Amino acid sequence: MWKLALRNVFRHRSRTALTLGAIIFGIVALIISGGFVQDFFIQLREATIHSQFGHIQVLKKGYFEQGRRAPFEFMIDDPDKLIARLGQLEHVADVTARINFSGLLNNGRTNFPVIGEGINPKKELRLASYIRLISGTQLPDNDPFTILIGQGVANSLNLKVGERVTLLANTREGAINTFDFRVTGIFQTFSKEFDDRAVRIPIASARELLATKAVHSLVFALTETEYTDDVNRKIAALLPAGQFETKTWYELADFYQKAVDLYQRYFLVLHLIILGLVLLTVANSVNMSLYERTGEFGTLMALGNRGRQVFKLIIGETLLLGIIGGLAGVVLGICFALVISAVGIPMPPMPNTNSGYTALIRLVPWELAKAFAIGFSGTLCAALLPARRASKLKVVEALRYN
Repeated sequence: MWKLALRNVFRHRSRTALTLGAIIFGIVALIISGGFVQDFFIQLREATIHSQFGHIQVLKKGYFEQGRRAPFEFMIDDPDKLIARLGQLEHVADVTARINFSGLLNNGRTNFPVIGEGINPKKELRLASYIRLISGTQLPDNDPFTILIGQGVANSLNLKVGERVTLLANTREGAINTFDFRVTGIFQTFSKEFDDRAVRIPIASARELLATKAVHSLVFALTETEYTDDVNRKIAALLPAGQFETKTWYELADFYQKAVDLYQRYFLVLHLIILGLVLLTVANSVNMSLYERTGEFGTLMALGNRGRQVFKLIIGETLLLGIIGGLAGVVLGICFALVISAVGIPMPPMPNTNSGYTALIRLVPWELAKAFAIGFSGTLCAALLPARRASKLKVVEALRYN
């Protein structure tokens, strides 16, 4: 049967080429679009982690529910002991403390509301690798009176590197404190909303400004993002019960979750369109072939072959088409993906972001398998109904087509 099916596949070369072309096109389109979307997810994920949130954050319990109203009531008073203990966990690359605050930034002419972070400059170089400097340099370790400002803050106050600013904030006891800083750099992240209000100062300066030794969060950088859930469980098990809470990067990044949900819906529609294209093309090709071969099927049944053998023959031909088209589509999809990735796809900034990026086509094994499965199953499903109809032909009526 398989020998006969293989000969039948290549008997009508133009029709076979049309069918294979539809299968290959669908699989290549799935591989390219799937790799593009996966690259978008990965680049957005890493930008989210390495510009704002880190992989995991440890905070005082209740900070997210009530911390905005009373931020100083939810601070970690002895962070160094926790950092020394939790930093020894497997897959933890580094742990750094941060202080969050809000205040007013003054350039000598006007005040501008900002949200600030007190950071460890040396450790943040590793964690915040996706923060891009527009001008200037990073915060130095030996100068506590320097400040990094977001691009939006710099534009709003017309500030340049080297200029002096005054930062005003409330201390932990409720008093007002001010520090003078020199702008050492202007930065840009993927989030325009963050850059429009964000400033960063050394954590030593933040502690003096707020008159506290405590911090708001411990931020973890991991060796690989896929270890996030595993390390999060280990951290939660080591923390004193009822005193702290942990948040992973995907729990903190609301924009990332919404973007992923949106793209997954788009990709589902694309899957359905391509599956429909393969189904219609293969079904049309099989129907035309069966119509032309009705007399042939009548002869087969007149010679003693049963209807199920005709059904198996047609399905065998379709299986061969699906396997050949599927494998060719995967090979061509990989080749196209490698060529496109070598060149890169310049992408404009997404909504609510500052900068574009260069997209690649990620070759993810399960995406390749899914593309092959969709092309193969679509081909097979398209042949089931015509094959069943051919197997039910009456011998006398089928012989008339000869």
